[in-house]
Amino acid sequence: MNVHDFTETAMNGALIPLSSYQGKVVLIVNTASKCGLTPQLEGLEKLYETYQKDGFEILGFPCNQFLRQDPGSNEEIMEFCQLNYGVTFQMFEKIKVKGKDADPLYKYLVDETGGKKIEWNFAKFLIGPDGEIIERFSSKTKPEAIEENIKAALGV
Repeated sequence: MNVHDFTETAMNGALIPLSSYQGKVVLIVNTASKCGLTPQLEGLEKLYETYQKDGFEILGFPCNQFLRQDPGSNEEIMEFCQLNYGVTFQMFEKIKVKGKDADPLYKYLVDETGGKKIEWNFAKFLIGPDGEIIERFSSKTKPEAIEENIKAALGV
């Protein structure tokens, strides 16, 4: 089992099998619109724009579990991300990333990286082209701090 075995729901309601990202390096991030870390969306978008041509994708998963910092509807969240940060990477419907109701993808990501629960918004998981987890980064790790890891995974 790996990340490619999961299917998630995009903001527009379409089911997206993560196997469609096979052969690409993927960064999975739980996001929030009203968090002190929300400006990380700008750094994430910059990474996406820089490395998308090399086979890099970002998958954003809004979550409202941390001090209710993403209370809006999926449409409101998407509009906020696009208008304020120019987000063009793939955003998915709001999910839970911890607890008994956590999305199966996040249960897998947590279990496969030692079982430490998601501590806050903007936890990041770097996934290799084979769907295997390369590395987990804390919420406090800024996107630009993992650029070298992304480049190494892409071989650029």
